[in-house]
Amino acid sequence: MTFDLRSLERPIVQAPMAGGPSTPALAAAVGQAGGLGFLAAGYKTPEAVADDIAQLRMASAAPFGVNLFVASTEKAAPEVVAAYAQTLTPDAERHGVTLGDPRFDDDAYAAKLQLVIREHVPVVSFTFGCPAPETVTALHDHDIAVWVTVTSPEEAALARDAGADALVAQSTEAGGHRAYFSDTGEHEEYGLLVLLRLLHTEPSPPVVATGGLMDGAGIAAAHVAGASAVQLGSAFLLAPEAGTSPPHRARVAAPGMTRLTRAFSGRTARGIVNRFMDEHDADAPSAYPQVHHLTSPLRAAARDTGDGDAINLWAGQGHARAQARPAAEIVRTLAADAARTLADATAGAARR
Repeated sequence: MTFDLRSLERPIVQAPMAGGPSTPALAAAVGQAGGLGFLAAGYKTPEAVADDIAQLRMASAAPFGVNLFVASTEKAAPEVVAAYAQTLTPDAERHGVTLGDPRFDDDAYAAKLQLVIREHVPVVSFTFGCPAPETVTALHDHDIAVWVTVTSPEEAALARDAGADALVAQSTEAGGHRAYFSDTGEHEEYGLLVLLRLLHTEPSPPVVATGGLMDGAGIAAAHVAGASAVQLGSAFLLAPEAGTSPPHRARVAAPGMTRLTRAFSGRTARGIVNRFMDEHDADAPSAYPQVHHLTSPLRAAARDTGDGDAINLWAGQGHARAQARPAAEIVRTLAADAARTLADATAGAARR
């Protein structure tokens, strides 16, 4: 039977956060608390994703999801990437590394699709595009629920027509990569409540709201605006089960402005502003995944030395409200706070 959002004890989904924060331990803790945990397959080999799935299943019998990056078809010209690489040379020298090979690849998309089908993963979500209708059909044939991350009503319509079982509505407040189906051209940046209401005007699968949600009141507002569940990322970054690096944890816990940038990966993403972003944002091209591979050794070296000024500090606009608490406690507390807020609002409306 295909996973149904209504089966969740607590309608809280842990966002898949590629690059380290998402771990089997984090997904297991969220699932055991009545939410839905997610593994992030992005940047990992199919073998590493299979190992994560095995670890998660050993730790928890709760349903879970795996997120895949839809393969990009927008290949930047080599000379554009080479010009950006020149601007990064001083950073590479500072950290004693050689910049990576700016290769263009599909993140082993086909192999990962085969993996999630073979492993009968309950939920598979997609970012950076909409899976082909035949892909959705193949997953449905194996009782796998298909979620598609969207940032606009137009993307939502494409996902709905492809047969998505749920839409993950990602607003501009969200941390990490924007899920645009295309990273070229201009995009209207929707706040969460506006996006939810726009999606509500059309017949739609259930909607999972994500972006800037850090407390019970925000979660309650998303439900009132039409969300069936919420997806939280930054709220879990300081949990002990998360694989967030020490310099990243330190910046998340402190006040700090966030901004959209392509400086680290060549794809638009929201992170806490640091020196690297300030120095390279203006020159960064739309060139994913080439720039991701180019900067990967530099970022790894900076993480190893605790240099928070040279790594991607992905976080949403509400990151300063993240709390260093166990993931299960976060799920239970936020769900209870949201329920209490909704009850108080209903009682208040009745009195008026």
